[in-house]
Amino acid sequence: MDETFNELYKFGDLLVVHGRDIVAALAILVIGLIATQWLIRRIRQALQKKIAKPPLINPLIMSLNILMIALVAALALSFIGVPAIVIRRILVATLLGGIGLIVLFRPYLPTLPYKVGNTVEMGGLLGKVEATTFLYTRLRTFDGRTLFIPNRMVFNDVVSNYHYTPTRQIRLYVTIGYREDLLKAKTLLKRVLTADPRIQEKPAPTVYVLSLTENGVYLSARGWVENQKFFKARCELYERVKLLFDDEGIAFAHPQRDVHLDGHGGGWTEQNAPYRENPGEERR
Repeated sequence: MDETFNELYKFGDLLVVHGRDIVAALAILVIGLIATQWLIRRIRQALQKKIAKPPLINPLIMSLNILMIALVAALALSFIGVPAIVIRRILVATLLGGIGLIVLFRPYLPTLPYKVGNTVEMGGLLGKVEATTFLYTRLRTFDGRTLFIPNRMVFNDVVSNYHYTPTRQIRLYVTIGYREDLLKAKTLLKRVLTADPRIQEKPAPTVYVLSLTENGVYLSARGWVENQKFFKARCELYERVKLLFDDEGIAFAHPQRDVHLDGHGGGWTEQNAPYRENPGEERR
């Protein structure tokens, strides 16, 4: 019990003698860390506008962050009377250790396949990344929902980043009847693509016959557009194709089945009918 009182007495004397210095050091540490984070965010935003290679930004920001935190800690230690030579040694050791960890181990650390502002699709969810933390990604969907997705799910799922490349291919799919003018339909589809200023000239828009289905001829028109214009351009192109085909008399195919009546025996045959093991079996 006496030893405990002695320790408390010594601690009280320490607070009396160095209390103001300790409070000042803590205040400097807290304010310095807050100011560091604010400054780091501003520097990151400035570097993203100036540096063309985003992978170079993170190592620079991490190194600068370690340097500023070490300076704030050194300033706080100086207020509580730590010798300058000790502070210098701590500062140098912290800088060398932190930068060494970044250089040696950064290639082995998992990174998220997107950054704030990217439009991504993962786990069946489509939206814009608003923020990322060590544990969660905050995703804003286009119908107004805010979702918090655990990063462990991101690393175990397929992620489509629609901002990773500047352009994306639009693919329009239509099916026309077998009695329609195929060459005319291909010409009209290509006209719709080439007339839209959002569709790039290189690579040139193309139209393909993908297959001959049981309902009609399956066509695909393809062209390249900027990622940010993809969704609106695709919707408007489908609308123009529909209106143009209506004006030109090209009919779209739809699921159908032909029934042929036999006038002699009173029976009937059905084209595209399901297969039966006993063709002569009475149909009900």
